[in-house]
Amino acid sequence: MSKNVVITGANRGIGLAFAQGFKDLGFNVYALCRQSSDKLAALSVNVITEVDVATASGITAMVNGLRGIHIDILVCNAGILRDESLFDLNISSIREQFEVNALAPLLIVNTLQDQLSHGSKVAMITSRMGSIADNGSGGRYGYRMSKAALNAAAMSLSIDLAERHIAVGIYHPGYVQTDMVNHNGDISATESAGRLIKLINKLDLSQTGVFKHANGQVLPW
Repeated sequence: MSKNVVITGANRGIGLAFAQGFKDLGFNVYALCRQSSDKLAALSVNVITEVDVATASGITAMVNGLRGIHIDILVCNAGILRDESLFDLNISSIREQFEVNALAPLLIVNTLQDQLSHGSKVAMITSRMGSIADNGSGGRYGYRMSKAALNAAAMSLSIDLAERHIAVGIYHPGYVQTDMVNHNGDISATESAGRLIKLINKLDLSQTGVFKHANGQVLPW
């Protein structure tokens, strides 16, 4: 029987590449997004739209679209990047990033936890910019802070879900050529997703709560 994977932010970029990669491996893909795209529609997977992960109506759309579905792999991929500096501090954009990047993934796992079971996996797509030890350039306050908060939440989830034999992976995808960075990255979304899928498929309780680069390197907190 094919396994079910749920991916947030699946209409473009890494999320779209996840959908393609998991489909190619024979998974039943449930692609969640605010609105679909031509490329996502062309994959012929299960597309659930109007899922704005930072809103109550978006969470409701997710719940309705996934009703009765057992989830083998949950990939919390949706995220946003804004740019603040000490000299141009936008508290509203920082709050927005916390809502989408940190609070939404936690709420999604909380909401869907009864559809996870022994052997299910949760993958949090974070960023090495959430690493405090690795911060050598400053700035990007909202993104750095929200991803650090996501890392903290993911670590707690790895502990709380372990008794149910549900593993949690915490992954930095690399500097990926997506719309988020104006395609200035050094790795394609397809290559990044491929690396991450391999890590997710190998994920078990012995690796739960470990913060990893897509290339397998363990990253500092």
